[in-house]
Amino acid sequence: MLHFPRTELARQLARALQGKDIFGDAHNGLFLAAPRRTGKSTFLQSDLKPELERQGMIVVYVDLWSDQRRDPGSLIADAVGRALQPHLGLVARAAKASGLESVNVAGALKIDVSRIGRADGTTLPDALRALHDAAKVPVALLIDEAQHALVSEAGEAVMAALKSARDQLNAPGKVNLMLVMSGSDRDKLLRLVHTNGAPFYGSQIQRMPELGEDFIDHIARLVEAQRPDLRPVDAPMLAEAFRQFGQRPQFFMEALGQALSPLSGTAGRFEPAVLGAANQRQRDDEAQMESDFIGLKPLERAVLWRLLEQSQRFRPYDAEALRFYHHKTGKRVTAQQAQSALESLRQHMPSLVWKSARGEYAVDDAAMHRWYQQRSTAGTWPPMDAELQTRS
Repeated sequence: MLHFPRTELARQLARALQGKDIFGDAHNGLFLAAPRRTGKSTFLQSDLKPELERQGMIVVYVDLWSDQRRDPGSLIADAVGRALQPHLGLVARAAKASGLESVNVAGALKIDVSRIGRADGTTLPDALRALHDAAKVPVALLIDEAQHALVSEAGEAVMAALKSARDQLNAPGKVNLMLVMSGSDRDKLLRLVHTNGAPFYGSQIQRMPELGEDFIDHIARLVEAQRPDLRPVDAPMLAEAFRQFGQRPQFFMEALGQALSPLSGTAGRFEPAVLGAANQRQRDDEAQMESDFIGLKPLERAVLWRLLEQSQRFRPYDAEALRFYHHKTGKRVTAQQAQSALESLRQHMPSLVWKSARGEYAVDDAAMHRWYQQRSTAGTWPPMDAELQTRS
């Protein structure tokens, strides 16, 4: 897919991560939230990572959704190990040649790169310190979909270890370890910074700027260069289509490619076809969420409704929640029944509810929150279902 470089944004964030913004806090950890498929991962890998490397830093990137079968903690530790390996010099190569995995760094720290972060291996802070000492430059750790670390105790432990590593390696005016954590759900990412027990308590979640007019102008120029017969491109209509697509470039570019294809059969201008595809995608997404909701059992719908309504204030088993379930289902509901309903929502394909290792719940896809809020504002909630409508 076409990459739209966001060089200036990458430069600004690299500056902030190094503590060069007088009133900024990014040097203590940069937390970026952006909806799924809006270009967050592409920006981290194709813009921010190269910019940090250009400025001489060692950059470690890991996507916690790359293998959801593995514990997030092991994914992070393995990424650090892979980054550390090339910097262990002649000792590392000699160890590898002899089939050994343990090597010495600077004659002091013994590192087994296969066991970083494990109970019988080197701690993550020590491994990051070794990476910094061996490379002689600052280290930047980019963790994509960081909220996924919260689904296991090991993942939570890794987050605490990273906070410890930051505190050990950094000092006033000197940033040796930069942490960037991104997430597709702000509510989930908040659990890393929001409560007293959160590993990065006190840090702020920043909304990553979405692609906007400059992206659309870039696309319009490319279309005009390739197809002079289409000049001038109706950029405002493309911008509206992009907005209808939820500012998700993948879907937008797919629709654009289809509309411009000689096989599309599009008569006249291509822009209305792209806008029509965007409207259809929005209807399809909303229809799928409505179908998923209506297809649930009454108690599952009531529990999901409560979660959508309460968001971070959701307490699944308190007295008010149980009264809510009773009102929506017409039956007395116990805490155990509510727990079973939540588990069913987690096991639903696709999963509708996310759970942290601390027993906190959130809607798995943040788009469902937006759908709920839109329908609530329009007075069309809940989705048309006779049983729910009579009890709402």
